[in-house]
Amino acid sequence: MTLLAGPEVPLSVLGLLVLAAVTAGFIDSVVGGGGLVQLPALLVALPGVSPVEILATNKLASAMGVTVSSATYYRRVRPDPRVFGPMMLMAFAGAAGGALVAFWIPRSAFDPIVLVVLVLVGAWVLLKPSVGVETELRLEGRRHTTAAMLVGLVIGFYDGVLGPGTGSFLVVALVSLGYSFLDASANARLANWATNVAALVVFVPQGAVLWGVGLLMGLGNVLGAYVGARLAVSRGAGFVRAFFVAVVAAFVVRIGGDVLGVWG
Repeated sequence: MTLLAGPEVPLSVLGLLVLAAVTAGFIDSVVGGGGLVQLPALLVALPGVSPVEILATNKLASAMGVTVSSATYYRRVRPDPRVFGPMMLMAFAGAAGGALVAFWIPRSAFDPIVLVVLVLVGAWVLLKPSVGVETELRLEGRRHTTAAMLVGLVIGFYDGVLGPGTGSFLVVALVSLGYSFLDASANARLANWATNVAALVVFVPQGAVLWGVGLLMGLGNVLGAYVGARLAVSRGAGFVRAFFVAVVAAFVVRIGGDVLGVWG
C-alpha cells in the first residue's frame, strides 16, 4: 500500500505500526520513553527507509501524541511556566541543532545506537525504585531555572539527533532536581513537545517525513497518549512499569538480533 508518495507498506505491517504507536503514546504519557517502542517498530517495519526519514516520521507521530498528553498534564497538574517556559525554549533550540546533525547519521550506525539506548533505559526502568513522592526542589530561583534550561538543551539535542528514551531521560533529570514523579512527568511532556516540533521544523522542509505512515501512527499515538495521561494523573506510573520493560526487552531481542545477524 502506497501512502502519500511514501514507500509501499502492506496493510498488515501498517496495522502493527499503528498498534506500536498506540502503545508508545500510552507509555510516553505515563513514564516517558515511548520512542523506545515506536522508533524500533519503524526500523523493523521499514528496513529500506533512510534513518532521517525514520526519525522524521517518528517525530510527526510523537508530536501528535505529546500535544494531547501535554494539554492533559497542564490542565490537571499546572506546572510553573517560569520554569517550563525557558526549559521549552532551550529544548527547542537543542532539538533543532540535533536534527541537523541527524542527517549525517549512517544507517549502519543506527541500529547499534538504538540498541544501546534500549538496554540502558530499559535497565533503568527495571531497576530504579520509586522516585519523587513529593516535590522538594534542590535549587531555588534562577539557579533552578538555569538547571532546568540546561536539562532542556542537552536532552533536546539528543532528541533531535536520535530520540528514543527522551521522555524518560527528562523525567530522571527533573526528578534529580527535586520534582515529584508526577510534576517531572508534566514538565517533561511540555519539553518533549518542544523538541518534537523543533525537529519537524528541520525535517519537514527537507521532505523527510513519510506523511501517510506518520499521520496514521500519529492518530494511534494520540489515542494512547490520551488514555495514558489521564491514568498517570489519577493513578501514577507504577502499573505500567512491568509492561514497559517487557516491550523494551522484546525490541532489544529483535534489534539485537539484527545487529548480530541472528535473523539473517
